[in-house]
Amino acid sequence: MVFEFRIFPSMQTDWTIQSRSGRCAVTGRDFGDGEFFYTLLFRERDGFRREDLSEEAWKERQADSTAHLPYSFWRSKFEPPPPAAPEALAKETAEDLLRSYMSGQDEGHANARYILALMLERKRLLKQIEVKEDIHGRTLVYEHAKTGEVFIVPDPGLRLDQIESVQNEVATLLR
Repeated sequence: MVFEFRIFPSMQTDWTIQSRSGRCAVTGRDFGDGEFFYTLLFRERDGFRREDLSEEAWKERQADSTAHLPYSFWRSKFEPPPPAAPEALAKETAEDLLRSYMSGQDEGHANARYILALMLERKRLLKQIEVKEDIHGRTLVYEHAKTGEVFIVPDPGLRLDQIESVQNEVATLLR
């Protein structure tokens, strides 16, 4: 059995997802945490328009017999968006720092290069492809997850008691 899906021209309406507003479209007053409000969708020539109304504005609108009928409406409880969690490691900043240290090949940055590569691997921005060992020591081969670029990072052979101080140095550089 074959099903065919057709979109009728009258139903083809592009519109962007519109987020909830934090204030009443009529009064301009901010909604309080836990306050009930109404969302109204109006179909217009260009698509849909959203309005969020406080309960008071909704009641006034209901009393107004000349008010334009919405395409759809619903009642919701306002919850302020949670604050954005600070990222422990700013990916771009760490990546930029690693790139600058990779281009210089300054031996003074070997420890920081290694820690930055490990941090970006943990953030899944770099993928470890291979670990090579030869007469020069151990070398980590990474591929950038988005661009496919290759990063070759020599392992400086940090001892466990050195790692924390290098991590603190890198954290200071990223601030």
